[in-house]
Amino acid sequence: MKTITKERMIEHIPVLEVVPDNYQYDELPCIVFYHGWQTSKELALTPARKLAQLNNRVIVPDAMYHGSRRVENRSKIPSFAFWSSIQHNLIEFNLIKDYLYKKQFVLNNQLSVAGFSMGGMTSAGLLTKHPDITSAAILMGTPDYQGFIDRLVFHSNQRNIPLPPDLEDSLSWTKHYDLNTQPEKMADRPIYFWHGTKDEKIPYHASHDFFETYRHKPFGQQMVFDTGVDEPHILTIETMETMATFLDKHFTH
Repeated sequence: MKTITKERMIEHIPVLEVVPDNYQYDELPCIVFYHGWQTSKELALTPARKLAQLNNRVIVPDAMYHGSRRVENRSKIPSFAFWSSIQHNLIEFNLIKDYLYKKQFVLNNQLSVAGFSMGGMTSAGLLTKHPDITSAAILMGTPDYQGFIDRLVFHSNQRNIPLPPDLEDSLSWTKHYDLNTQPEKMADRPIYFWHGTKDEKIPYHASHDFFETYRHKPFGQQMVFDTGVDEPHILTIETMETMATFLDKHFTH
């Protein structure tokens, strides 16, 4: 199916909207797809098109400090800009959601989130606050926010990289979005995980342990986990297509 890509501003957020050419103004299932760390919305167009080709509407925002929102002198404190980008994604989701509903673009309240790496972590965090999200895909990300912070502190200490003494306090907001500490908020929604075993940025166990811990619980039985054997921190075409098929099969058109 042919798709069209439009540049938009939703409030102050630059986004790309990817939609089937013949259904630009119709109500469709909608997905907000979040790109990874140090990339941009343009570099997430391929997975967005895979989703849109299945007759869905996809919104791809630029995260704060990325793409057209990039700043030259962002913080050099390890991981601070990373978490700030996630925090902005989490806060700005409501603006995107309101836009989609005001435009009457959302078919039967079907609104999903997905993302790669930092974008996958954003998607996991959103599940803690938005019971109206119908499904999600977490690709090479982790729902365990505190575990990721602990890993940063450990490796910084190992490498003698100084961290501000109050860094962890400044990230205390993350506990409110940590799906690992409130897994019941998955609420038995369909969630697709994909993670490569050779991921050096976000370890494989950071998402697989979560899956194994909660997959038999009543709230986690619709989780699906695919392992990329020997795959590094890169999103493959095959994974994009599998993700798109997973999310789409839980939509009604």
